Amino acid sequence: MSSEPQFFDQPGGFVGKPLVRVEGREKVTGKAKYSAEIPLPGLTYAVFTTSTIAKGKIQSIDTSVAAREPGVIAVLTHQNLPKLAKTPNDPAGKKDIGAPMGFLPMTGDEIFYAAQPVALVVADTLEHATHAATLVKVTYQKGDPIASFHDPKTQLFDPQKVQDGKQDGHTKRGDAKGAFASSAIQLTAVYNHPVYNHNPMEPGSTTARWDAPDRLTVYESTQGVTRTQSALSAMLGIPREQVRVITKYLGGGFGCKGSTWPHTVLTVQAAKAVGRPVKLMLTRPEMFTSMGHREDQEQTLQLGATADGKLTSLVHTKKSTTSPWDNYAEPNSKIVDLLYASPTFESSYEMARANVMTATFMRAPGEGPGSFAIESSMDDLAYKVGVDPIEIRLRNYADHDYGTGQQWSSKSLKQCYARGAELFGWSKRNPKAGATRDGRYFVGMGMASASYPVH
Repeated sequence: MSSEPQFFDQPGGFVGKPLVRVEGREKVTGKAKYSAEIPLPGLTYAVFTTSTIAKGKIQSIDTSVAAREPGVIAVLTHQNLPKLAKTPNDPAGKKDIGAPMGFLPMTGDEIFYAAQPVALVVADTLEHATHAATLVKVTYQKGDPIASFHDPKTQLFDPQKVQDGKQDGHTKRGDAKGAFASSAIQLTAVYNHPVYNHNPMEPGSTTARWDAPDRLTVYESTQGVTRTQSALSAMLGIPREQVRVITKYLGGGFGCKGSTWPHTVLTVQAAKAVGRPVKLMLTRPEMFTSMGHREDQEQTLQLGATADGKLTSLVHTKKSTTSPWDNYAEPNSKIVDLLYASPTFESSYEMARANVMTATFMRAPGEGPGSFAIESSMDDLAYKVGVDPIEIRLRNYADHDYGTGQQWSSKSLKQCYARGAELFGWSKRNPKAGATRDGRYFVGMGMASASYPVH
């Protein structure tokens, strides 16, 4: 095989060619059976009752009315759920269970975030369970919640590590701040992002069946079958090989289905409690509060350059919101340092605890918002210098990874710039902002680099 890079218009290239999805026919014809569509004998249905406050304590739970409803098999709370061998609520348990689930609801009376599960109704039909869940009466001692790092009641802190300890929160190569201060061109920009939610077409779902007291089968909507198997094994205290996790088809995930979430564990506990298979499918509103999100965040990027637009310095800082128990932040700075040739670089992170559940991976974790920051700033630099946006990127083309000093295994951005410019008629573009109209609309043409590196 040739070591030369293969492009979409060359023999052997894949980009730009139609490919047949392995499961495409099954999905579009309805033949595919998703995790919530697996028929099991004796199947029951579970529905959550969730908290109406974002911070506080449960004072009382009255399940008596719900329990008397037709078809109701059990109403489970923190007071009567089967016990687990380990929970993520303690450091030892979290280490074995894995990120990002640093807290399991229905293990106590504390409320940490809005719509936190406080009860689980199991019934013979989904309709019976849904109705009975509305009849669970909960009283609360309300606290004063914090919504985000913008809230003046909270305090920013240095996490040292981000992405739940997987990456250093500080990176420094050379004197980036000093280089910025002495640069001919100095640009500073702040980029704010709200919370983003994944919301794949298929909501999260779990169907759990105990085949024996120490043998479990779970039909799960997950991108991480083995990760879910390991987490359940640790929490239940049974060997991994006695936990089967099956995902035949996935209706999208975008990162939120890469981890094990509380609804999965609670469904497994419910199946143990009632002695029958239990299915729980999150509602669309619950998808906003049950399977993570991209955290709200603020990026500040300082870019220093010579008069002709060659980078001398990049200083990237990020502030974001995390949950009361985890230190999760997307590693935005990696892509900021990776894309262009800056001799100096520095990054840092700050977090603030708020009454939200833990954020998680969202396509692309770190690369998405980080790319937006660096690409927007490169456009600003091109405007400042008075050159074409493609030209400014060519002047700062990184012929190796400046962060590690290593050579690329492959990189074809220069060819992509040239081919893209040709196909899109870039040379005919009017570079003056606000100068091109399509009827009553201003229109324009822009470009940006994007990379999801393979490590």
